[in-house]
Amino acid sequence: MPEYPCHRHALSRRQALAGLGSLALTPFVSKLQGYVPQAPTSPVSIARCPSYGAELTPTLGRMLDQLGGLGKLVAGKTVAIKVNLTGSPRQRLGRTPSELAHYTHPAVIGSTIRLLAAAGARRIRVLEGCFCCSDPLEEFMLDAGWDPNPLLNAAPNVEMENTNVLGRGKRYLRLMSPQGGYVFKGFDFNHAWAESDVVVSIAKLKEHATVGITLGMKNMFGATPITIYGDGCGKDEPSLEAKGGRGSTMHEGAVAPSKSAPQEVDPNSPRRGDYRMPRIVVDVCAARPVHLTIIDGISTMIGGEGPWTGPRMKIASPGVLIAGFNPVCTDAIGTAVMGYDPMAKRGQPPFDVCDSFLELAEARGLGTRDPGRIEVVGVPVKDALFDFRKYRGGGFPGEGS
Repeated sequence: MPEYPCHRHALSRRQALAGLGSLALTPFVSKLQGYVPQAPTSPVSIARCPSYGAELTPTLGRMLDQLGGLGKLVAGKTVAIKVNLTGSPRQRLGRTPSELAHYTHPAVIGSTIRLLAAAGARRIRVLEGCFCCSDPLEEFMLDAGWDPNPLLNAAPNVEMENTNVLGRGKRYLRLMSPQGGYVFKGFDFNHAWAESDVVVSIAKLKEHATVGITLGMKNMFGATPITIYGDGCGKDEPSLEAKGGRGSTMHEGAVAPSKSAPQEVDPNSPRRGDYRMPRIVVDVCAARPVHLTIIDGISTMIGGEGPWTGPRMKIASPGVLIAGFNPVCTDAIGTAVMGYDPMAKRGQPPFDVCDSFLELAEARGLGTRDPGRIEVVGVPVKDALFDFRKYRGGGFPGEGS
């Protein structure tokens, strides 16, 4: 619930009745000038975890217990897990396996599935909008060198779906943002997103050339189907196959989504990724809220979101896991663990060349980015700190690419 500070400005009964009497002329809220709603806050858990071995599941379990447990959130529910398998399954940083660089590690996905099932989840869906691909998610994983069977068998009633296409659904389903939208008021999604009760975003602790950082919120951008929002989307209706990326439609705004889907709020707004993408990230998370964010920072890459970003890519092992029930709060603490200030504005690291999606999300009331208002449980930020910019040697994500 929103918090309302400055209670010393509370109105008397007579004042309140007077305000109600003039309701037709002056909104009652104008009488409450001292009441400024603050974006909600929620605790975030941090843990040291040096590897994807036997300690992973109990560590993640303790973190979720520190947050109050999963039972109330998922018992008897259908849970959608958004994983991050960005880019081509065969594109790697040198010889480093993708899961140690830019993909969320299958061990983290498997641990999450087991913990969700133990907490009473009725059905678990592993979802991703696979890069330029209409094939089933299982096939995409096989192409990346993963065996999907351990994930499918990690608990009863686990299924997978490539949400770029209709998959098991008969039509795309529309979800709108209650807060309105910066660029889009709503989106048409694969049925699995609309028909799930709970959404979990399992992200990688990474930087991003366009939006500065990519954590739990940016991960949700991949939920938008390429058949509608991709470079080869259908002009009127969604295309039958997923072709190309989302650059022309989402990043640049040069191509409109399929006409059957919600269109832009303002087609005359700036046609630049540094303006559009931070806002679209917020719009997606407002339309399809995230209930749990888990950030895999055990092993990752420095300098961008994928091997294609630029020449300053490095593999690093921060050895941390971060989890929280509010996506803005969780991403804010993840930003701090990376050595950045979550309160930073455009022109300040990590938002050197873009607007801050954290600031935009906070303004929409999705959550606070202020670390002073976020309770951190487990390991303090200072003990989990891994300075990405220092490790990389300065500059900003993607610089020199």
